[in-house]
Amino acid sequence: MENKNGISSKITAASLLVAMGIIYGDIGTSPLYVFKAIIGDRTITEQLVYGGVSCVFWTLVFQTTFKYIWLTLRADNHGEGGIFSLYALVKRYGKNLVFPTILGATTLLADGIITPPISVASAVEGLSLVAAFKDIIVPGNTLTIGIVVCILSLLFFFQRFGTQAIGKFFGPIMMVWFSMLLILGLNQIASHANILQALNPMYAYDLLLNYPSGFWLLGAVFLCTTGAEALYSDLGHCGIKNIRISWIFVKFSLIIAYLGQAAWLMNQGSDMLAGRNPFFEIVPPWFLIPSIIVATFATIIASQALISGSYTLISEAINLNFWPRVAVRQPTESKGQIYIPSVNAILWFGCVLMMVYFKESSHMEAAYGFSITITMMMTTLLLSYFLIYRLKWNKIYVIGFLMIFSIIEISFFIANVAKIKERWMFLFFELAIFMVMYVWYKARFINKKFIKYVDLGQYTQLFSELTQDETVPQFSTHLIYLTKSKVRHEIDEKIMQSIFAKKPKKAAVYWFLNINQMEDPYTLNYEVSELIDDKVIKITINMGFKITPRTELYFKKIVQDLVERKELNLHNKPDGSTKYNSEPDFKFVIIQKFLSVENEFVVKDGLLLEAYFFLKKLGLSDEQAFGLDKSDVVIEQVPLIYQAVTNLKIARND
Repeated sequence: MENKNGISSKITAASLLVAMGIIYGDIGTSPLYVFKAIIGDRTITEQLVYGGVSCVFWTLVFQTTFKYIWLTLRADNHGEGGIFSLYALVKRYGKNLVFPTILGATTLLADGIITPPISVASAVEGLSLVAAFKDIIVPGNTLTIGIVVCILSLLFFFQRFGTQAIGKFFGPIMMVWFSMLLILGLNQIASHANILQALNPMYAYDLLLNYPSGFWLLGAVFLCTTGAEALYSDLGHCGIKNIRISWIFVKFSLIIAYLGQAAWLMNQGSDMLAGRNPFFEIVPPWFLIPSIIVATFATIIASQALISGSYTLISEAINLNFWPRVAVRQPTESKGQIYIPSVNAILWFGCVLMMVYFKESSHMEAAYGFSITITMMMTTLLLSYFLIYRLKWNKIYVIGFLMIFSIIEISFFIANVAKIKERWMFLFFELAIFMVMYVWYKARFINKKFIKYVDLGQYTQLFSELTQDETVPQFSTHLIYLTKSKVRHEIDEKIMQSIFAKKPKKAAVYWFLNINQMEDPYTLNYEVSELIDDKVIKITINMGFKITPRTELYFKKIVQDLVERKELNLHNKPDGSTKYNSEPDFKFVIIQKFLSVENEFVVKDGLLLEAYFFLKKLGLSDEQAFGLDKSDVVIEQVPLIYQAVTNLKIARND
């Protein structure tokens, strides 16, 4: 049995292995830096160590297991997850859900810029423990930076070829990684079994309330669950059952790894960590190089998951009108695997900049986590609507859910706010993403207000006369317009003006094509209505937000089906082909708006629309965005008059 994106939903050893490789890369590599961030330059004490591991354990229980694994994964949109899928499920229930959706998507995308460098750097820095590298690799060393930048650059370069060939190794590598975490952790716990007492939540309570500035340690603790949101975004790749079952082993391995590092801290005999990484310190010397290799591969897989998730996020944003249309490619035959060159370039530049700017993972730890806390809070808000309106939960239970996770996530957020000074540069990137999404959505919403529809019935006579008028040259045999009207008998007023005003466009058959965006991500079907016998036909293509628009191919296939079925008498009508050219004569007309000089804007609206048309120029042209061949397209420019000049005075000079 397969879900709609072609991924098997059957539970097998292979499917669980795939889930482990795709889903848990980000959260699974957290042991590389979490305890290093918690301890920092503080004196190692039982209160700090026991309290730290207790906080990590209960964060994984509440935030990851309860909220995401058990609850949020239920908010699947026909098998798909992520904040845009969640928005598609609940947007009809709240008018103001656009803002939290944009904010959540912005911060999730920003997370894709800092996760790869911090993960890979944490693994590569383990080389400083190897005797052969001690003298040439130190924290912040140029060689360390160079190795990380090289790995990341190669990773982004190979995105254009897809990951189908190497993706089959992700699961086994992550299996080795989690098994390694489990064994290394158990080995340390055996020497300090008392560490198991740290699972008592009282140790977490004591750390947060009684340890000096203990509350602010939540910023470091939060690093253990940063991959939870990415986990939900990747729901469509593996299915809910595979994720939940594989999480049992993953969670157990992670907890044992954290307990093992805590046990080592209690036994290592020094008051200070002094720059050491507890993860590599628990590795036996003979296994150090293999562990660094496995860790590096695991962090590359974690980075790949974030990169692929960013492509999916932008693809969904495009189809839900939150992002300008940009080139989206499918590098392999694997359904659902996409590559977006512009996003790839932005992420690569951002990751390299982060590495060069911060220089080592410990500096990135101080900047990491702020963005994803915002994403999680926005998901909580949207999820509450899902629980009320889709799962029909009692509002008392939903209020309880909101109270619990508002306390948890606001606490994490406040603790992470302290990181602002380390990541001020990062805020510009997040602001830019947010403004692009906000401007694009808001301006398109404004555009919709100026779309007027007319009843086709009043044009019946005109269509009949025009198609038979010998004095008007034929513009095309089949003339196709893209319409926004979802009502059967209504068409955009601008289209009617295009056909009949100035130079009338004569055709044998007029087609009006509506692309109807569906909540189901992989829907692809069509409906046909004959509005005027053999002359005017309307087609509605119902298209899921994960389907790549190939409008011309879909249209030609629909016409071919109608002809073969001998519907609408199309088989008796000429298609425009000749003995010189066997191709049917199709012509698509696209009506493009531009800002008229007749506008007189207030500052806010002027900036918004100017920014929108600027972004539109940077993105794909309409024919590229809708999947139309340039040779079959005619572009018509139409002025957009939003706020016409009303007080125009000009004096006559006698």
